[in-house]
Amino acid sequence: MLTRPRTSKALAAAVIALLLPLGSGAATAAGPRFVPGAPGAGDAYFPTAGNGGYDVAHYDLDLDYTPPGPAPAPLTGQLQGVATIDLVATQDLDRFNLDLRGLDVTALSVGGKVAAEVSAPAPGAVVEGAAYWQTQDDSARVWELTVQPRPKLKAGQRARVVVAYGGVTTRPTDIEGALYGWVTTRDGAMVVSEPEGSMTWYPVSDHPTDKATYAFEITVPEGKVAVANGLPAGPPVTSNGRTTWAWNAPDGQASYLTTASVGDYTLRTSETADGLPIIDAVDDALTPANLAATNASLALQDDMIAFFEETFTPYPFGSYGSIVDDDSVGYALETQTRPFYSRVAREGTVAHELAHQWFGNAVSPERWQDIWLNEGWATYCEWLWSENQGRATAQTRFESVMATPADNAFWELDVSDPGPLGLFLRPNYDRGAATLHALRLRLGDDVFFAGSREWLTRHDDGTATTEDFETVFEEVSGEDLGAFFDTWLRTPAWPSMS
Repeated sequence: MLTRPRTSKALAAAVIALLLPLGSGAATAAGPRFVPGAPGAGDAYFPTAGNGGYDVAHYDLDLDYTPPGPAPAPLTGQLQGVATIDLVATQDLDRFNLDLRGLDVTALSVGGKVAAEVSAPAPGAVVEGAAYWQTQDDSARVWELTVQPRPKLKAGQRARVVVAYGGVTTRPTDIEGALYGWVTTRDGAMVVSEPEGSMTWYPVSDHPTDKATYAFEITVPEGKVAVANGLPAGPPVTSNGRTTWAWNAPDGQASYLTTASVGDYTLRTSETADGLPIIDAVDDALTPANLAATNASLALQDDMIAFFEETFTPYPFGSYGSIVDDDSVGYALETQTRPFYSRVAREGTVAHELAHQWFGNAVSPERWQDIWLNEGWATYCEWLWSENQGRATAQTRFESVMATPADNAFWELDVSDPGPLGLFLRPNYDRGAATLHALRLRLGDDVFFAGSREWLTRHDDGTATTEDFETVFEEVSGEDLGAFFDTWLRTPAWPSMS
């Protein structure tokens, strides 16, 4: 513990007064001190993603989308939305931020009180009354909607924020230059937002530490299908050539796991042997070969769910399914309850994305540097499923990874901290999975799977770190595993089994 020198109360009060932002209430016995919420959730990789000072409980997204016209029309769409956001202040708030990229706010209210749009003020400037402003800086990757409620919000106070917004949709890219977020396609939109792309289609606290429930109403041209998380909230309604699709996702989810994909889909409904609803949305334009492979893979979803439930814990959500889109991106993402697949859903990928519903969705990374906890586990579950099906065993797959030469660049990544440009590098997947198998070999099956179940139970519907993972397995095993995790995760070198 760091010991700080004591100061007098008078001196402390003077220091606090100097530190207070302009326009904030002073800290006195008569009332609270109101300060701006932090402009980010504190993630080292994405400093302005997510926000501080409040916790979102629920998003209600009312979207109206018109896809591009046929080629050679520009590959742009038109999106108009109203986001109703129910949040709770976690501190006395003078103002707070939401993440919103590339779309313009046209109206905003807090607690029913309309806020005025103002230009972004200079640092330290005082803005009078309820107000909002946007900061859009592509070069600095800062996209913020700042909201100044009046009256100010007290810690513990609930508030409803209603934001009307919209604009032209394009094909945004993440920090690595890969497509993500609301990706405009010729027949609709591919909506896949990892790591912080949800801000490209709705105002959001865009970090896994702020999970919330969701409801969607998505209006599209008649004939198009809009698919989101969860279950339908009623049949689609068509009027004046446009159809509204309503979906309800009552399980808490991280923002990057939301989707509202639009396309020429056929919806297929079924349920598992235990009655879990499965809804698959399959693009009508899949090639015959891709459709055949997709059908074969999706037919195994029921068996996969049963296998992972027997191995770990009950399936954590109220529905499941898939979105298989005939796009050209080559993408798969574990969007919650309804993973997204580009062009084809292959068996190994389906097992991987299903496993993410436990590892990544139910238990999400508290920091993006912990992504190996998502990808290593999902990859290891692929290995387990392969073995269950009588193909390559987990041990065989482990030996294949370990056969990678020691001087190969594969071993040069610090898996525990891969950097923002290294989130989706293969070591996070394969070395992450090898780490789990090595842990299993060290502890034995009984302890390893008991630790896995404890991990999922303890951190269900929350977030956790690599250090939390180590703690669980040290408690379950009764061993000091610090040196093990140093070797397998943090040392950028071929790990010795000794």
